[in-house]
Amino acid sequence: MSQAKSQSIADLRIDYSQASLSEADSAADPFTQFGKWFDEAIHAQVPEANAMSLATVGSNGRPSSRIVLIKQFDEHGFTWFTNFDSRKGHELAQHPYAALLFHWIALERQVRIEGRVERVSESDSDAYFHSRPLRSRLGAIASAQSQAIASREMLEAEYAKAEQKFGDNPPRPKHWGGYRLLPDTVEFWQGRQSRLHDRILYTLDATGSWQRQRLQP
Repeated sequence: MSQAKSQSIADLRIDYSQASLSEADSAADPFTQFGKWFDEAIHAQVPEANAMSLATVGSNGRPSSRIVLIKQFDEHGFTWFTNFDSRKGHELAQHPYAALLFHWIALERQVRIEGRVERVSESDSDAYFHSRPLRSRLGAIASAQSQAIASREMLEAEYAKAEQKFGDNPPRPKHWGGYRLLPDTVEFWQGRQSRLHDRILYTLDATGSWQRQRLQP
């Protein structure tokens, strides 16, 4: 890379100034605070406000991350759906802990969430699967997610087979369903001027109560 190109990348920066986050303004628990920020992201029409980075760790100790879509959150945790036989599914089976990251750049905000992961109930997976568009349901049957395939044509042939076999009522495959992350730490990051960002960390203590503290940027 040329020096000029390297310098131009290094000079890319903005000074955040849209909002602030204080201990007094933050909610007593992270789920209420997340709900407030999520609603504000939706209201601000942030593109794909429900998109989050999901980081997992394999048996070799190497991390991997990808973007998935949150489908539910409440005081019990944060839920998404995927193929259990995918790379992330295998990694979660080996090491059932993960990290989530929401980045709402238009609002100069990040939310980092860490904790233990469990599968949701079969009934919850069934209910969500049957709420999906038909083509998405057929795609979940046709695709052996994360596995190599020789061509796009072969993938489309598998989709056609699923469509012919199941028509308008495909069943949820056993290898597909939901995961819920039960957080023990949640950090809210609000960009501020001069890189003196606001960071409020919630930590779950031994009694099941949430403790708040400010972190230095």
